[in-house]
Amino acid sequence: MTNGHRRLDDEQLGALLEKTRSGDRSSLEAVVRDLTPLLWHVARAQGLDSETSADVVQTTWLKLLRALDAIRAPGALVSWLVTTTKREAWRVSRAQRTERPVGDDAFFDEPDEAPGPEDHVVVSTRNKELWAAVEQLPQRCRQLLRIVAFLHRPDYSEVSAALGMPRGSIGPQRGRCLGRLRTLLAPKGE
Repeated sequence: MTNGHRRLDDEQLGALLEKTRSGDRSSLEAVVRDLTPLLWHVARAQGLDSETSADVVQTTWLKLLRALDAIRAPGALVSWLVTTTKREAWRVSRAQRTERPVGDDAFFDEPDEAPGPEDHVVVSTRNKELWAAVEQLPQRCRQLLRIVAFLHRPDYSEVSAALGMPRGSIGPQRGRCLGRLRTLLAPKGE
């Protein structure tokens, strides 16, 4: 999606996957070039740092090479890659959470200001409600809000190219989508 590049659609990606299966290396390079930014953002959205996210994306591409013949529906390539990236990110994240011994001086009599389990439950519940509401929105709103949610400052030219919408309508469309989302999230009776 950089430099005004429009992302390949599922049909084009499926055709490139078929060529890759036949040994056409340039087709695989085109798929990697087109989808790596998306997969990197998927890995980052799982809470990984930049370097670890890059490693996860590289592992995802290696897994694709091993599974080329196992992907039955070439049009589902993006879904397969996103799912594989998420699972690899989760695996790496779990592996990074290792126990580290600490000395007695690490325990002070200061109150713990970190969120407690009840805070995590509230945040988790809110996140589930939010994404359930997002799934009720029209597809264009879902796509636009995901871009806005996961990119710090999305380039409207790239968003325009990716979603096929005029650049000047992105802001107003985002406002309408957020309004619909607010309505879906509002408590009943308001």
